[in-house]
Amino acid sequence: MTVGSVALVSLLAFEALAVGTAMPTVARSLDGLALYGIAFGGPFAAGVVAMVLSGIWCDARGPRTPMWFGLAGFVAGLLLAGGANAMGTLVVGRIVQGFGSGLLSVALYVIVAQAYPEQLHRRIFAAFAAAWVVPSLVGPVLAGLIVEHLGWRWVFLAVPAVAVPAVLLIHPGLRSVGPVRPVGRAANPATRRPVGALTRIGWACGAGVSAALLHIGGQQRGATAVVLVGLALTGLLFCAPRLLPGGFLRVGRGLPTVVGLRGLASGAFVGAEVVIPLMLSRERGFSPTAAGLVLTTGAVAWSLGSWLQGRIHAPRSRATLPRAGLTCITAGTAVVGVSVVPAVPVWVGVLGWAAAGLGMGLLYPSLSVLTLELSAPGEQGRNSSSLQLCDSLAAAAVLALTGAVLAAGAAPGPASYAGTLGLAAGLALLGMLLAGRVVPGPRPVPA
Repeated sequence: MTVGSVALVSLLAFEALAVGTAMPTVARSLDGLALYGIAFGGPFAAGVVAMVLSGIWCDARGPRTPMWFGLAGFVAGLLLAGGANAMGTLVVGRIVQGFGSGLLSVALYVIVAQAYPEQLHRRIFAAFAAAWVVPSLVGPVLAGLIVEHLGWRWVFLAVPAVAVPAVLLIHPGLRSVGPVRPVGRAANPATRRPVGALTRIGWACGAGVSAALLHIGGQQRGATAVVLVGLALTGLLFCAPRLLPGGFLRVGRGLPTVVGLRGLASGAFVGAEVVIPLMLSRERGFSPTAAGLVLTTGAVAWSLGSWLQGRIHAPRSRATLPRAGLTCITAGTAVVGVSVVPAVPVWVGVLGWAAAGLGMGLLYPSLSVLTLELSAPGEQGRNSSSLQLCDSLAAAAVLALTGAVLAAGAAPGPASYAGTLGLAAGLALLGMLLAGRVVPGPRPVPA
């Protein structure tokens, strides 16, 4: 079951990373440059809706059904995209694939909660984090080789051949998981609908449309970009908090802070990650390959941090690992920002990025574990979807803002690089200061 789950996470990661390499060739081959933005924004929006739906589904009927429907959507979307003869068909396939990915990602979290003993959760989530490392290292290169030697269609068509066996490995263990009946309720789980399910799906659709606009607006220029990004951010600010735990906006203790830290860390890391290659190539004369190797240090350090947090003794305080991780991210991104100055050796920035990656490795699995620990029976799906939603939406928002800052001038310079890296460090610093609030407050004593 573990082998199948990690393989499935690796495939989701590979497809998310590889498609960016293949898409320029796809757009030229299918004469579909006009639909280029929606080819990325559409799957992202579908994934947002699917995460919410999967959380509701898992809590009502268990993770088995959303797992199988997610696999079906993921595979069907890949096959449709791989066989497309028009860009519109490929976009439809990408949207179906994104919907399946969203169902799968949340179902996997709930499977971990129900099928594994609590003492193994940190190791399993460490394995999930490590499952992103190999695709991040070799995914774009492998996708480029496939495009050059086999054709872009095989970037989509080859994945189902591994995805189906991976889920078949998981299938025997699914017998032990199912719907969790809340304490004190006798309702039949097969017919019980979670309260507010339809309302949450409606807010998810609004957030998904806003996320799609964010992707499309980020690829525009001038007034069009400003209008689209502004509408998208407004929509996200209006819809997203209604999909997150109560008390999220006021940084309530416990689960609201856990979910918020995931968003802050994701925004900080992604915001720095997109700037580093551009800064190194323009300011330090690095080749694309050399700049990519610098990013690789962060990925390797992330894997190391995940491995470490899965094997050290559980800290006395729930806040220890999140605070340590966010401290590393804050210091690391700040050091990378200092490396904009020509007098600072490049290796200083490389060490800083490795520290940021180490922090992500310490932080991400620990937040996943805390989410399950703080989830009542029957709410693991909802809270897992909230965690992943905050991660995805925060990254998308920061990417849009970073792109706007870099595009504001005629050409990006040291000031814009320092500004975007300073924003990333500031987000991580805010998370570090709030990390103590992951510990729930004392329960009120009944009168």
